[in-house]
Amino acid sequence: MLQLLIPYISSLSTTVCLCVSHRHTMAFLVNFLAFHFLFTFFHYSSFATNVNYNVQTLGAKPDGKTDSAKAFLRAWTSACSSAQPATIHVPSGRFLLGATSFSGQKCRSRAITLRIDGTLVAPSNYNTIGNSGTWIKFKRVTGVSVIGGTLDGQGANLWACKNSGRSCPKGSTTLAFYNSKNIRISGLSSINSQKFHILVYGSQNANLVGIKVSAPGNSPNTDGIHVEKSTRVKIMNSKIGTGDDCVSIGPGTSNLWIENVACGPGHGISIGSLGWELQEPGVQNITVKSATFTGTQNGVRVKTWARPSKGFVKYVLFQHIAMVNVENPIIINQNYCPDNNNCPNQVSGVKINDITYQDIHGTSATEIGMKFDCSKRYPCSGITLNDVKLTYKNEPAHSLCINAHGKVC
Repeated sequence: MLQLLIPYISSLSTTVCLCVSHRHTMAFLVNFLAFHFLFTFFHYSSFATNVNYNVQTLGAKPDGKTDSAKAFLRAWTSACSSAQPATIHVPSGRFLLGATSFSGQKCRSRAITLRIDGTLVAPSNYNTIGNSGTWIKFKRVTGVSVIGGTLDGQGANLWACKNSGRSCPKGSTTLAFYNSKNIRISGLSSINSQKFHILVYGSQNANLVGIKVSAPGNSPNTDGIHVEKSTRVKIMNSKIGTGDDCVSIGPGTSNLWIENVACGPGHGISIGSLGWELQEPGVQNITVKSATFTGTQNGVRVKTWARPSKGFVKYVLFQHIAMVNVENPIIINQNYCPDNNNCPNQVSGVKINDITYQDIHGTSATEIGMKFDCSKRYPCSGITLNDVKLTYKNEPAHSLCINAHGKVC
């Protein structure tokens, strides 16, 4: 039973809110089955010989002061050229690492594990890697696993620079995979990244499990996990607290499964921002389930620029979600235009349809617990609400719907 009562209607709103019954789309079923069959990574069987390369043996220093990039690259070159499964081992200690890129284009091995028992530390001087784009980069790799350990981006000095209004580097993403396949990241902690903590871009079959992300709530642009132009990505059993989106979903993402993620502090789980480019790939087949949001700016959000675009969002399921004192628990914002810059027509061209909100309970930190502010040119369609109950100060929260069509179960 929907508990948001009669929608709160602004004097500027053209409100079209939501009728009855729910039809479970085939896309959700396909998405579910995909992640139970396509995320079985075929590593070498246990009888295969595994070759080990210890970075400390190859010259890395666990003193947190000596740049160990050359030792890591030596280990990667050996593991990459191996015909057998290979493990690069980082023992206990703090290993300073400058910006480092690992390429898989010429690799013979299709099963390389980076096992971290210690901590990798970025340079404390943000100018050292602040313009490199990525601190630890994997590109065109297949069958790479990153297991355990901590990545310390030491981003505090750069955040202070940005928050002061001075001219600063953009900052580096801590860990990124570009154009890669069959990736596994398990049990990894990322703290105080300069910018994004983890990026999956242009990749297929990535499994992120047991991830811990930590940065202060006021750290700028420190998204926990960003996925873009990728398919068959799974994010499971993770805890993310940061200064931006816990998980952000960019253009061209499909078949993304997010389950059992605790978010806070942060800006929630966001599809977007989308629609910056006219010719932009869409987002589809997204499932977010069994997530908890605590004290976040947003809960589940879709955000698009108020610009012409041929992008789209469709076949999205938000299910079994708990909200604890969240400012905007459920929000679609298609009029995103900070400071009214770069938004020439003030109308979003991104088409949004077939989004289901099911079993979403908890508390809103503001009176309006659900806000659908959709494009006046392309209204949201196919929005389904099923067992949504949000309260504000122990009373049912209000809703605001602009250019939104759908149904309530």
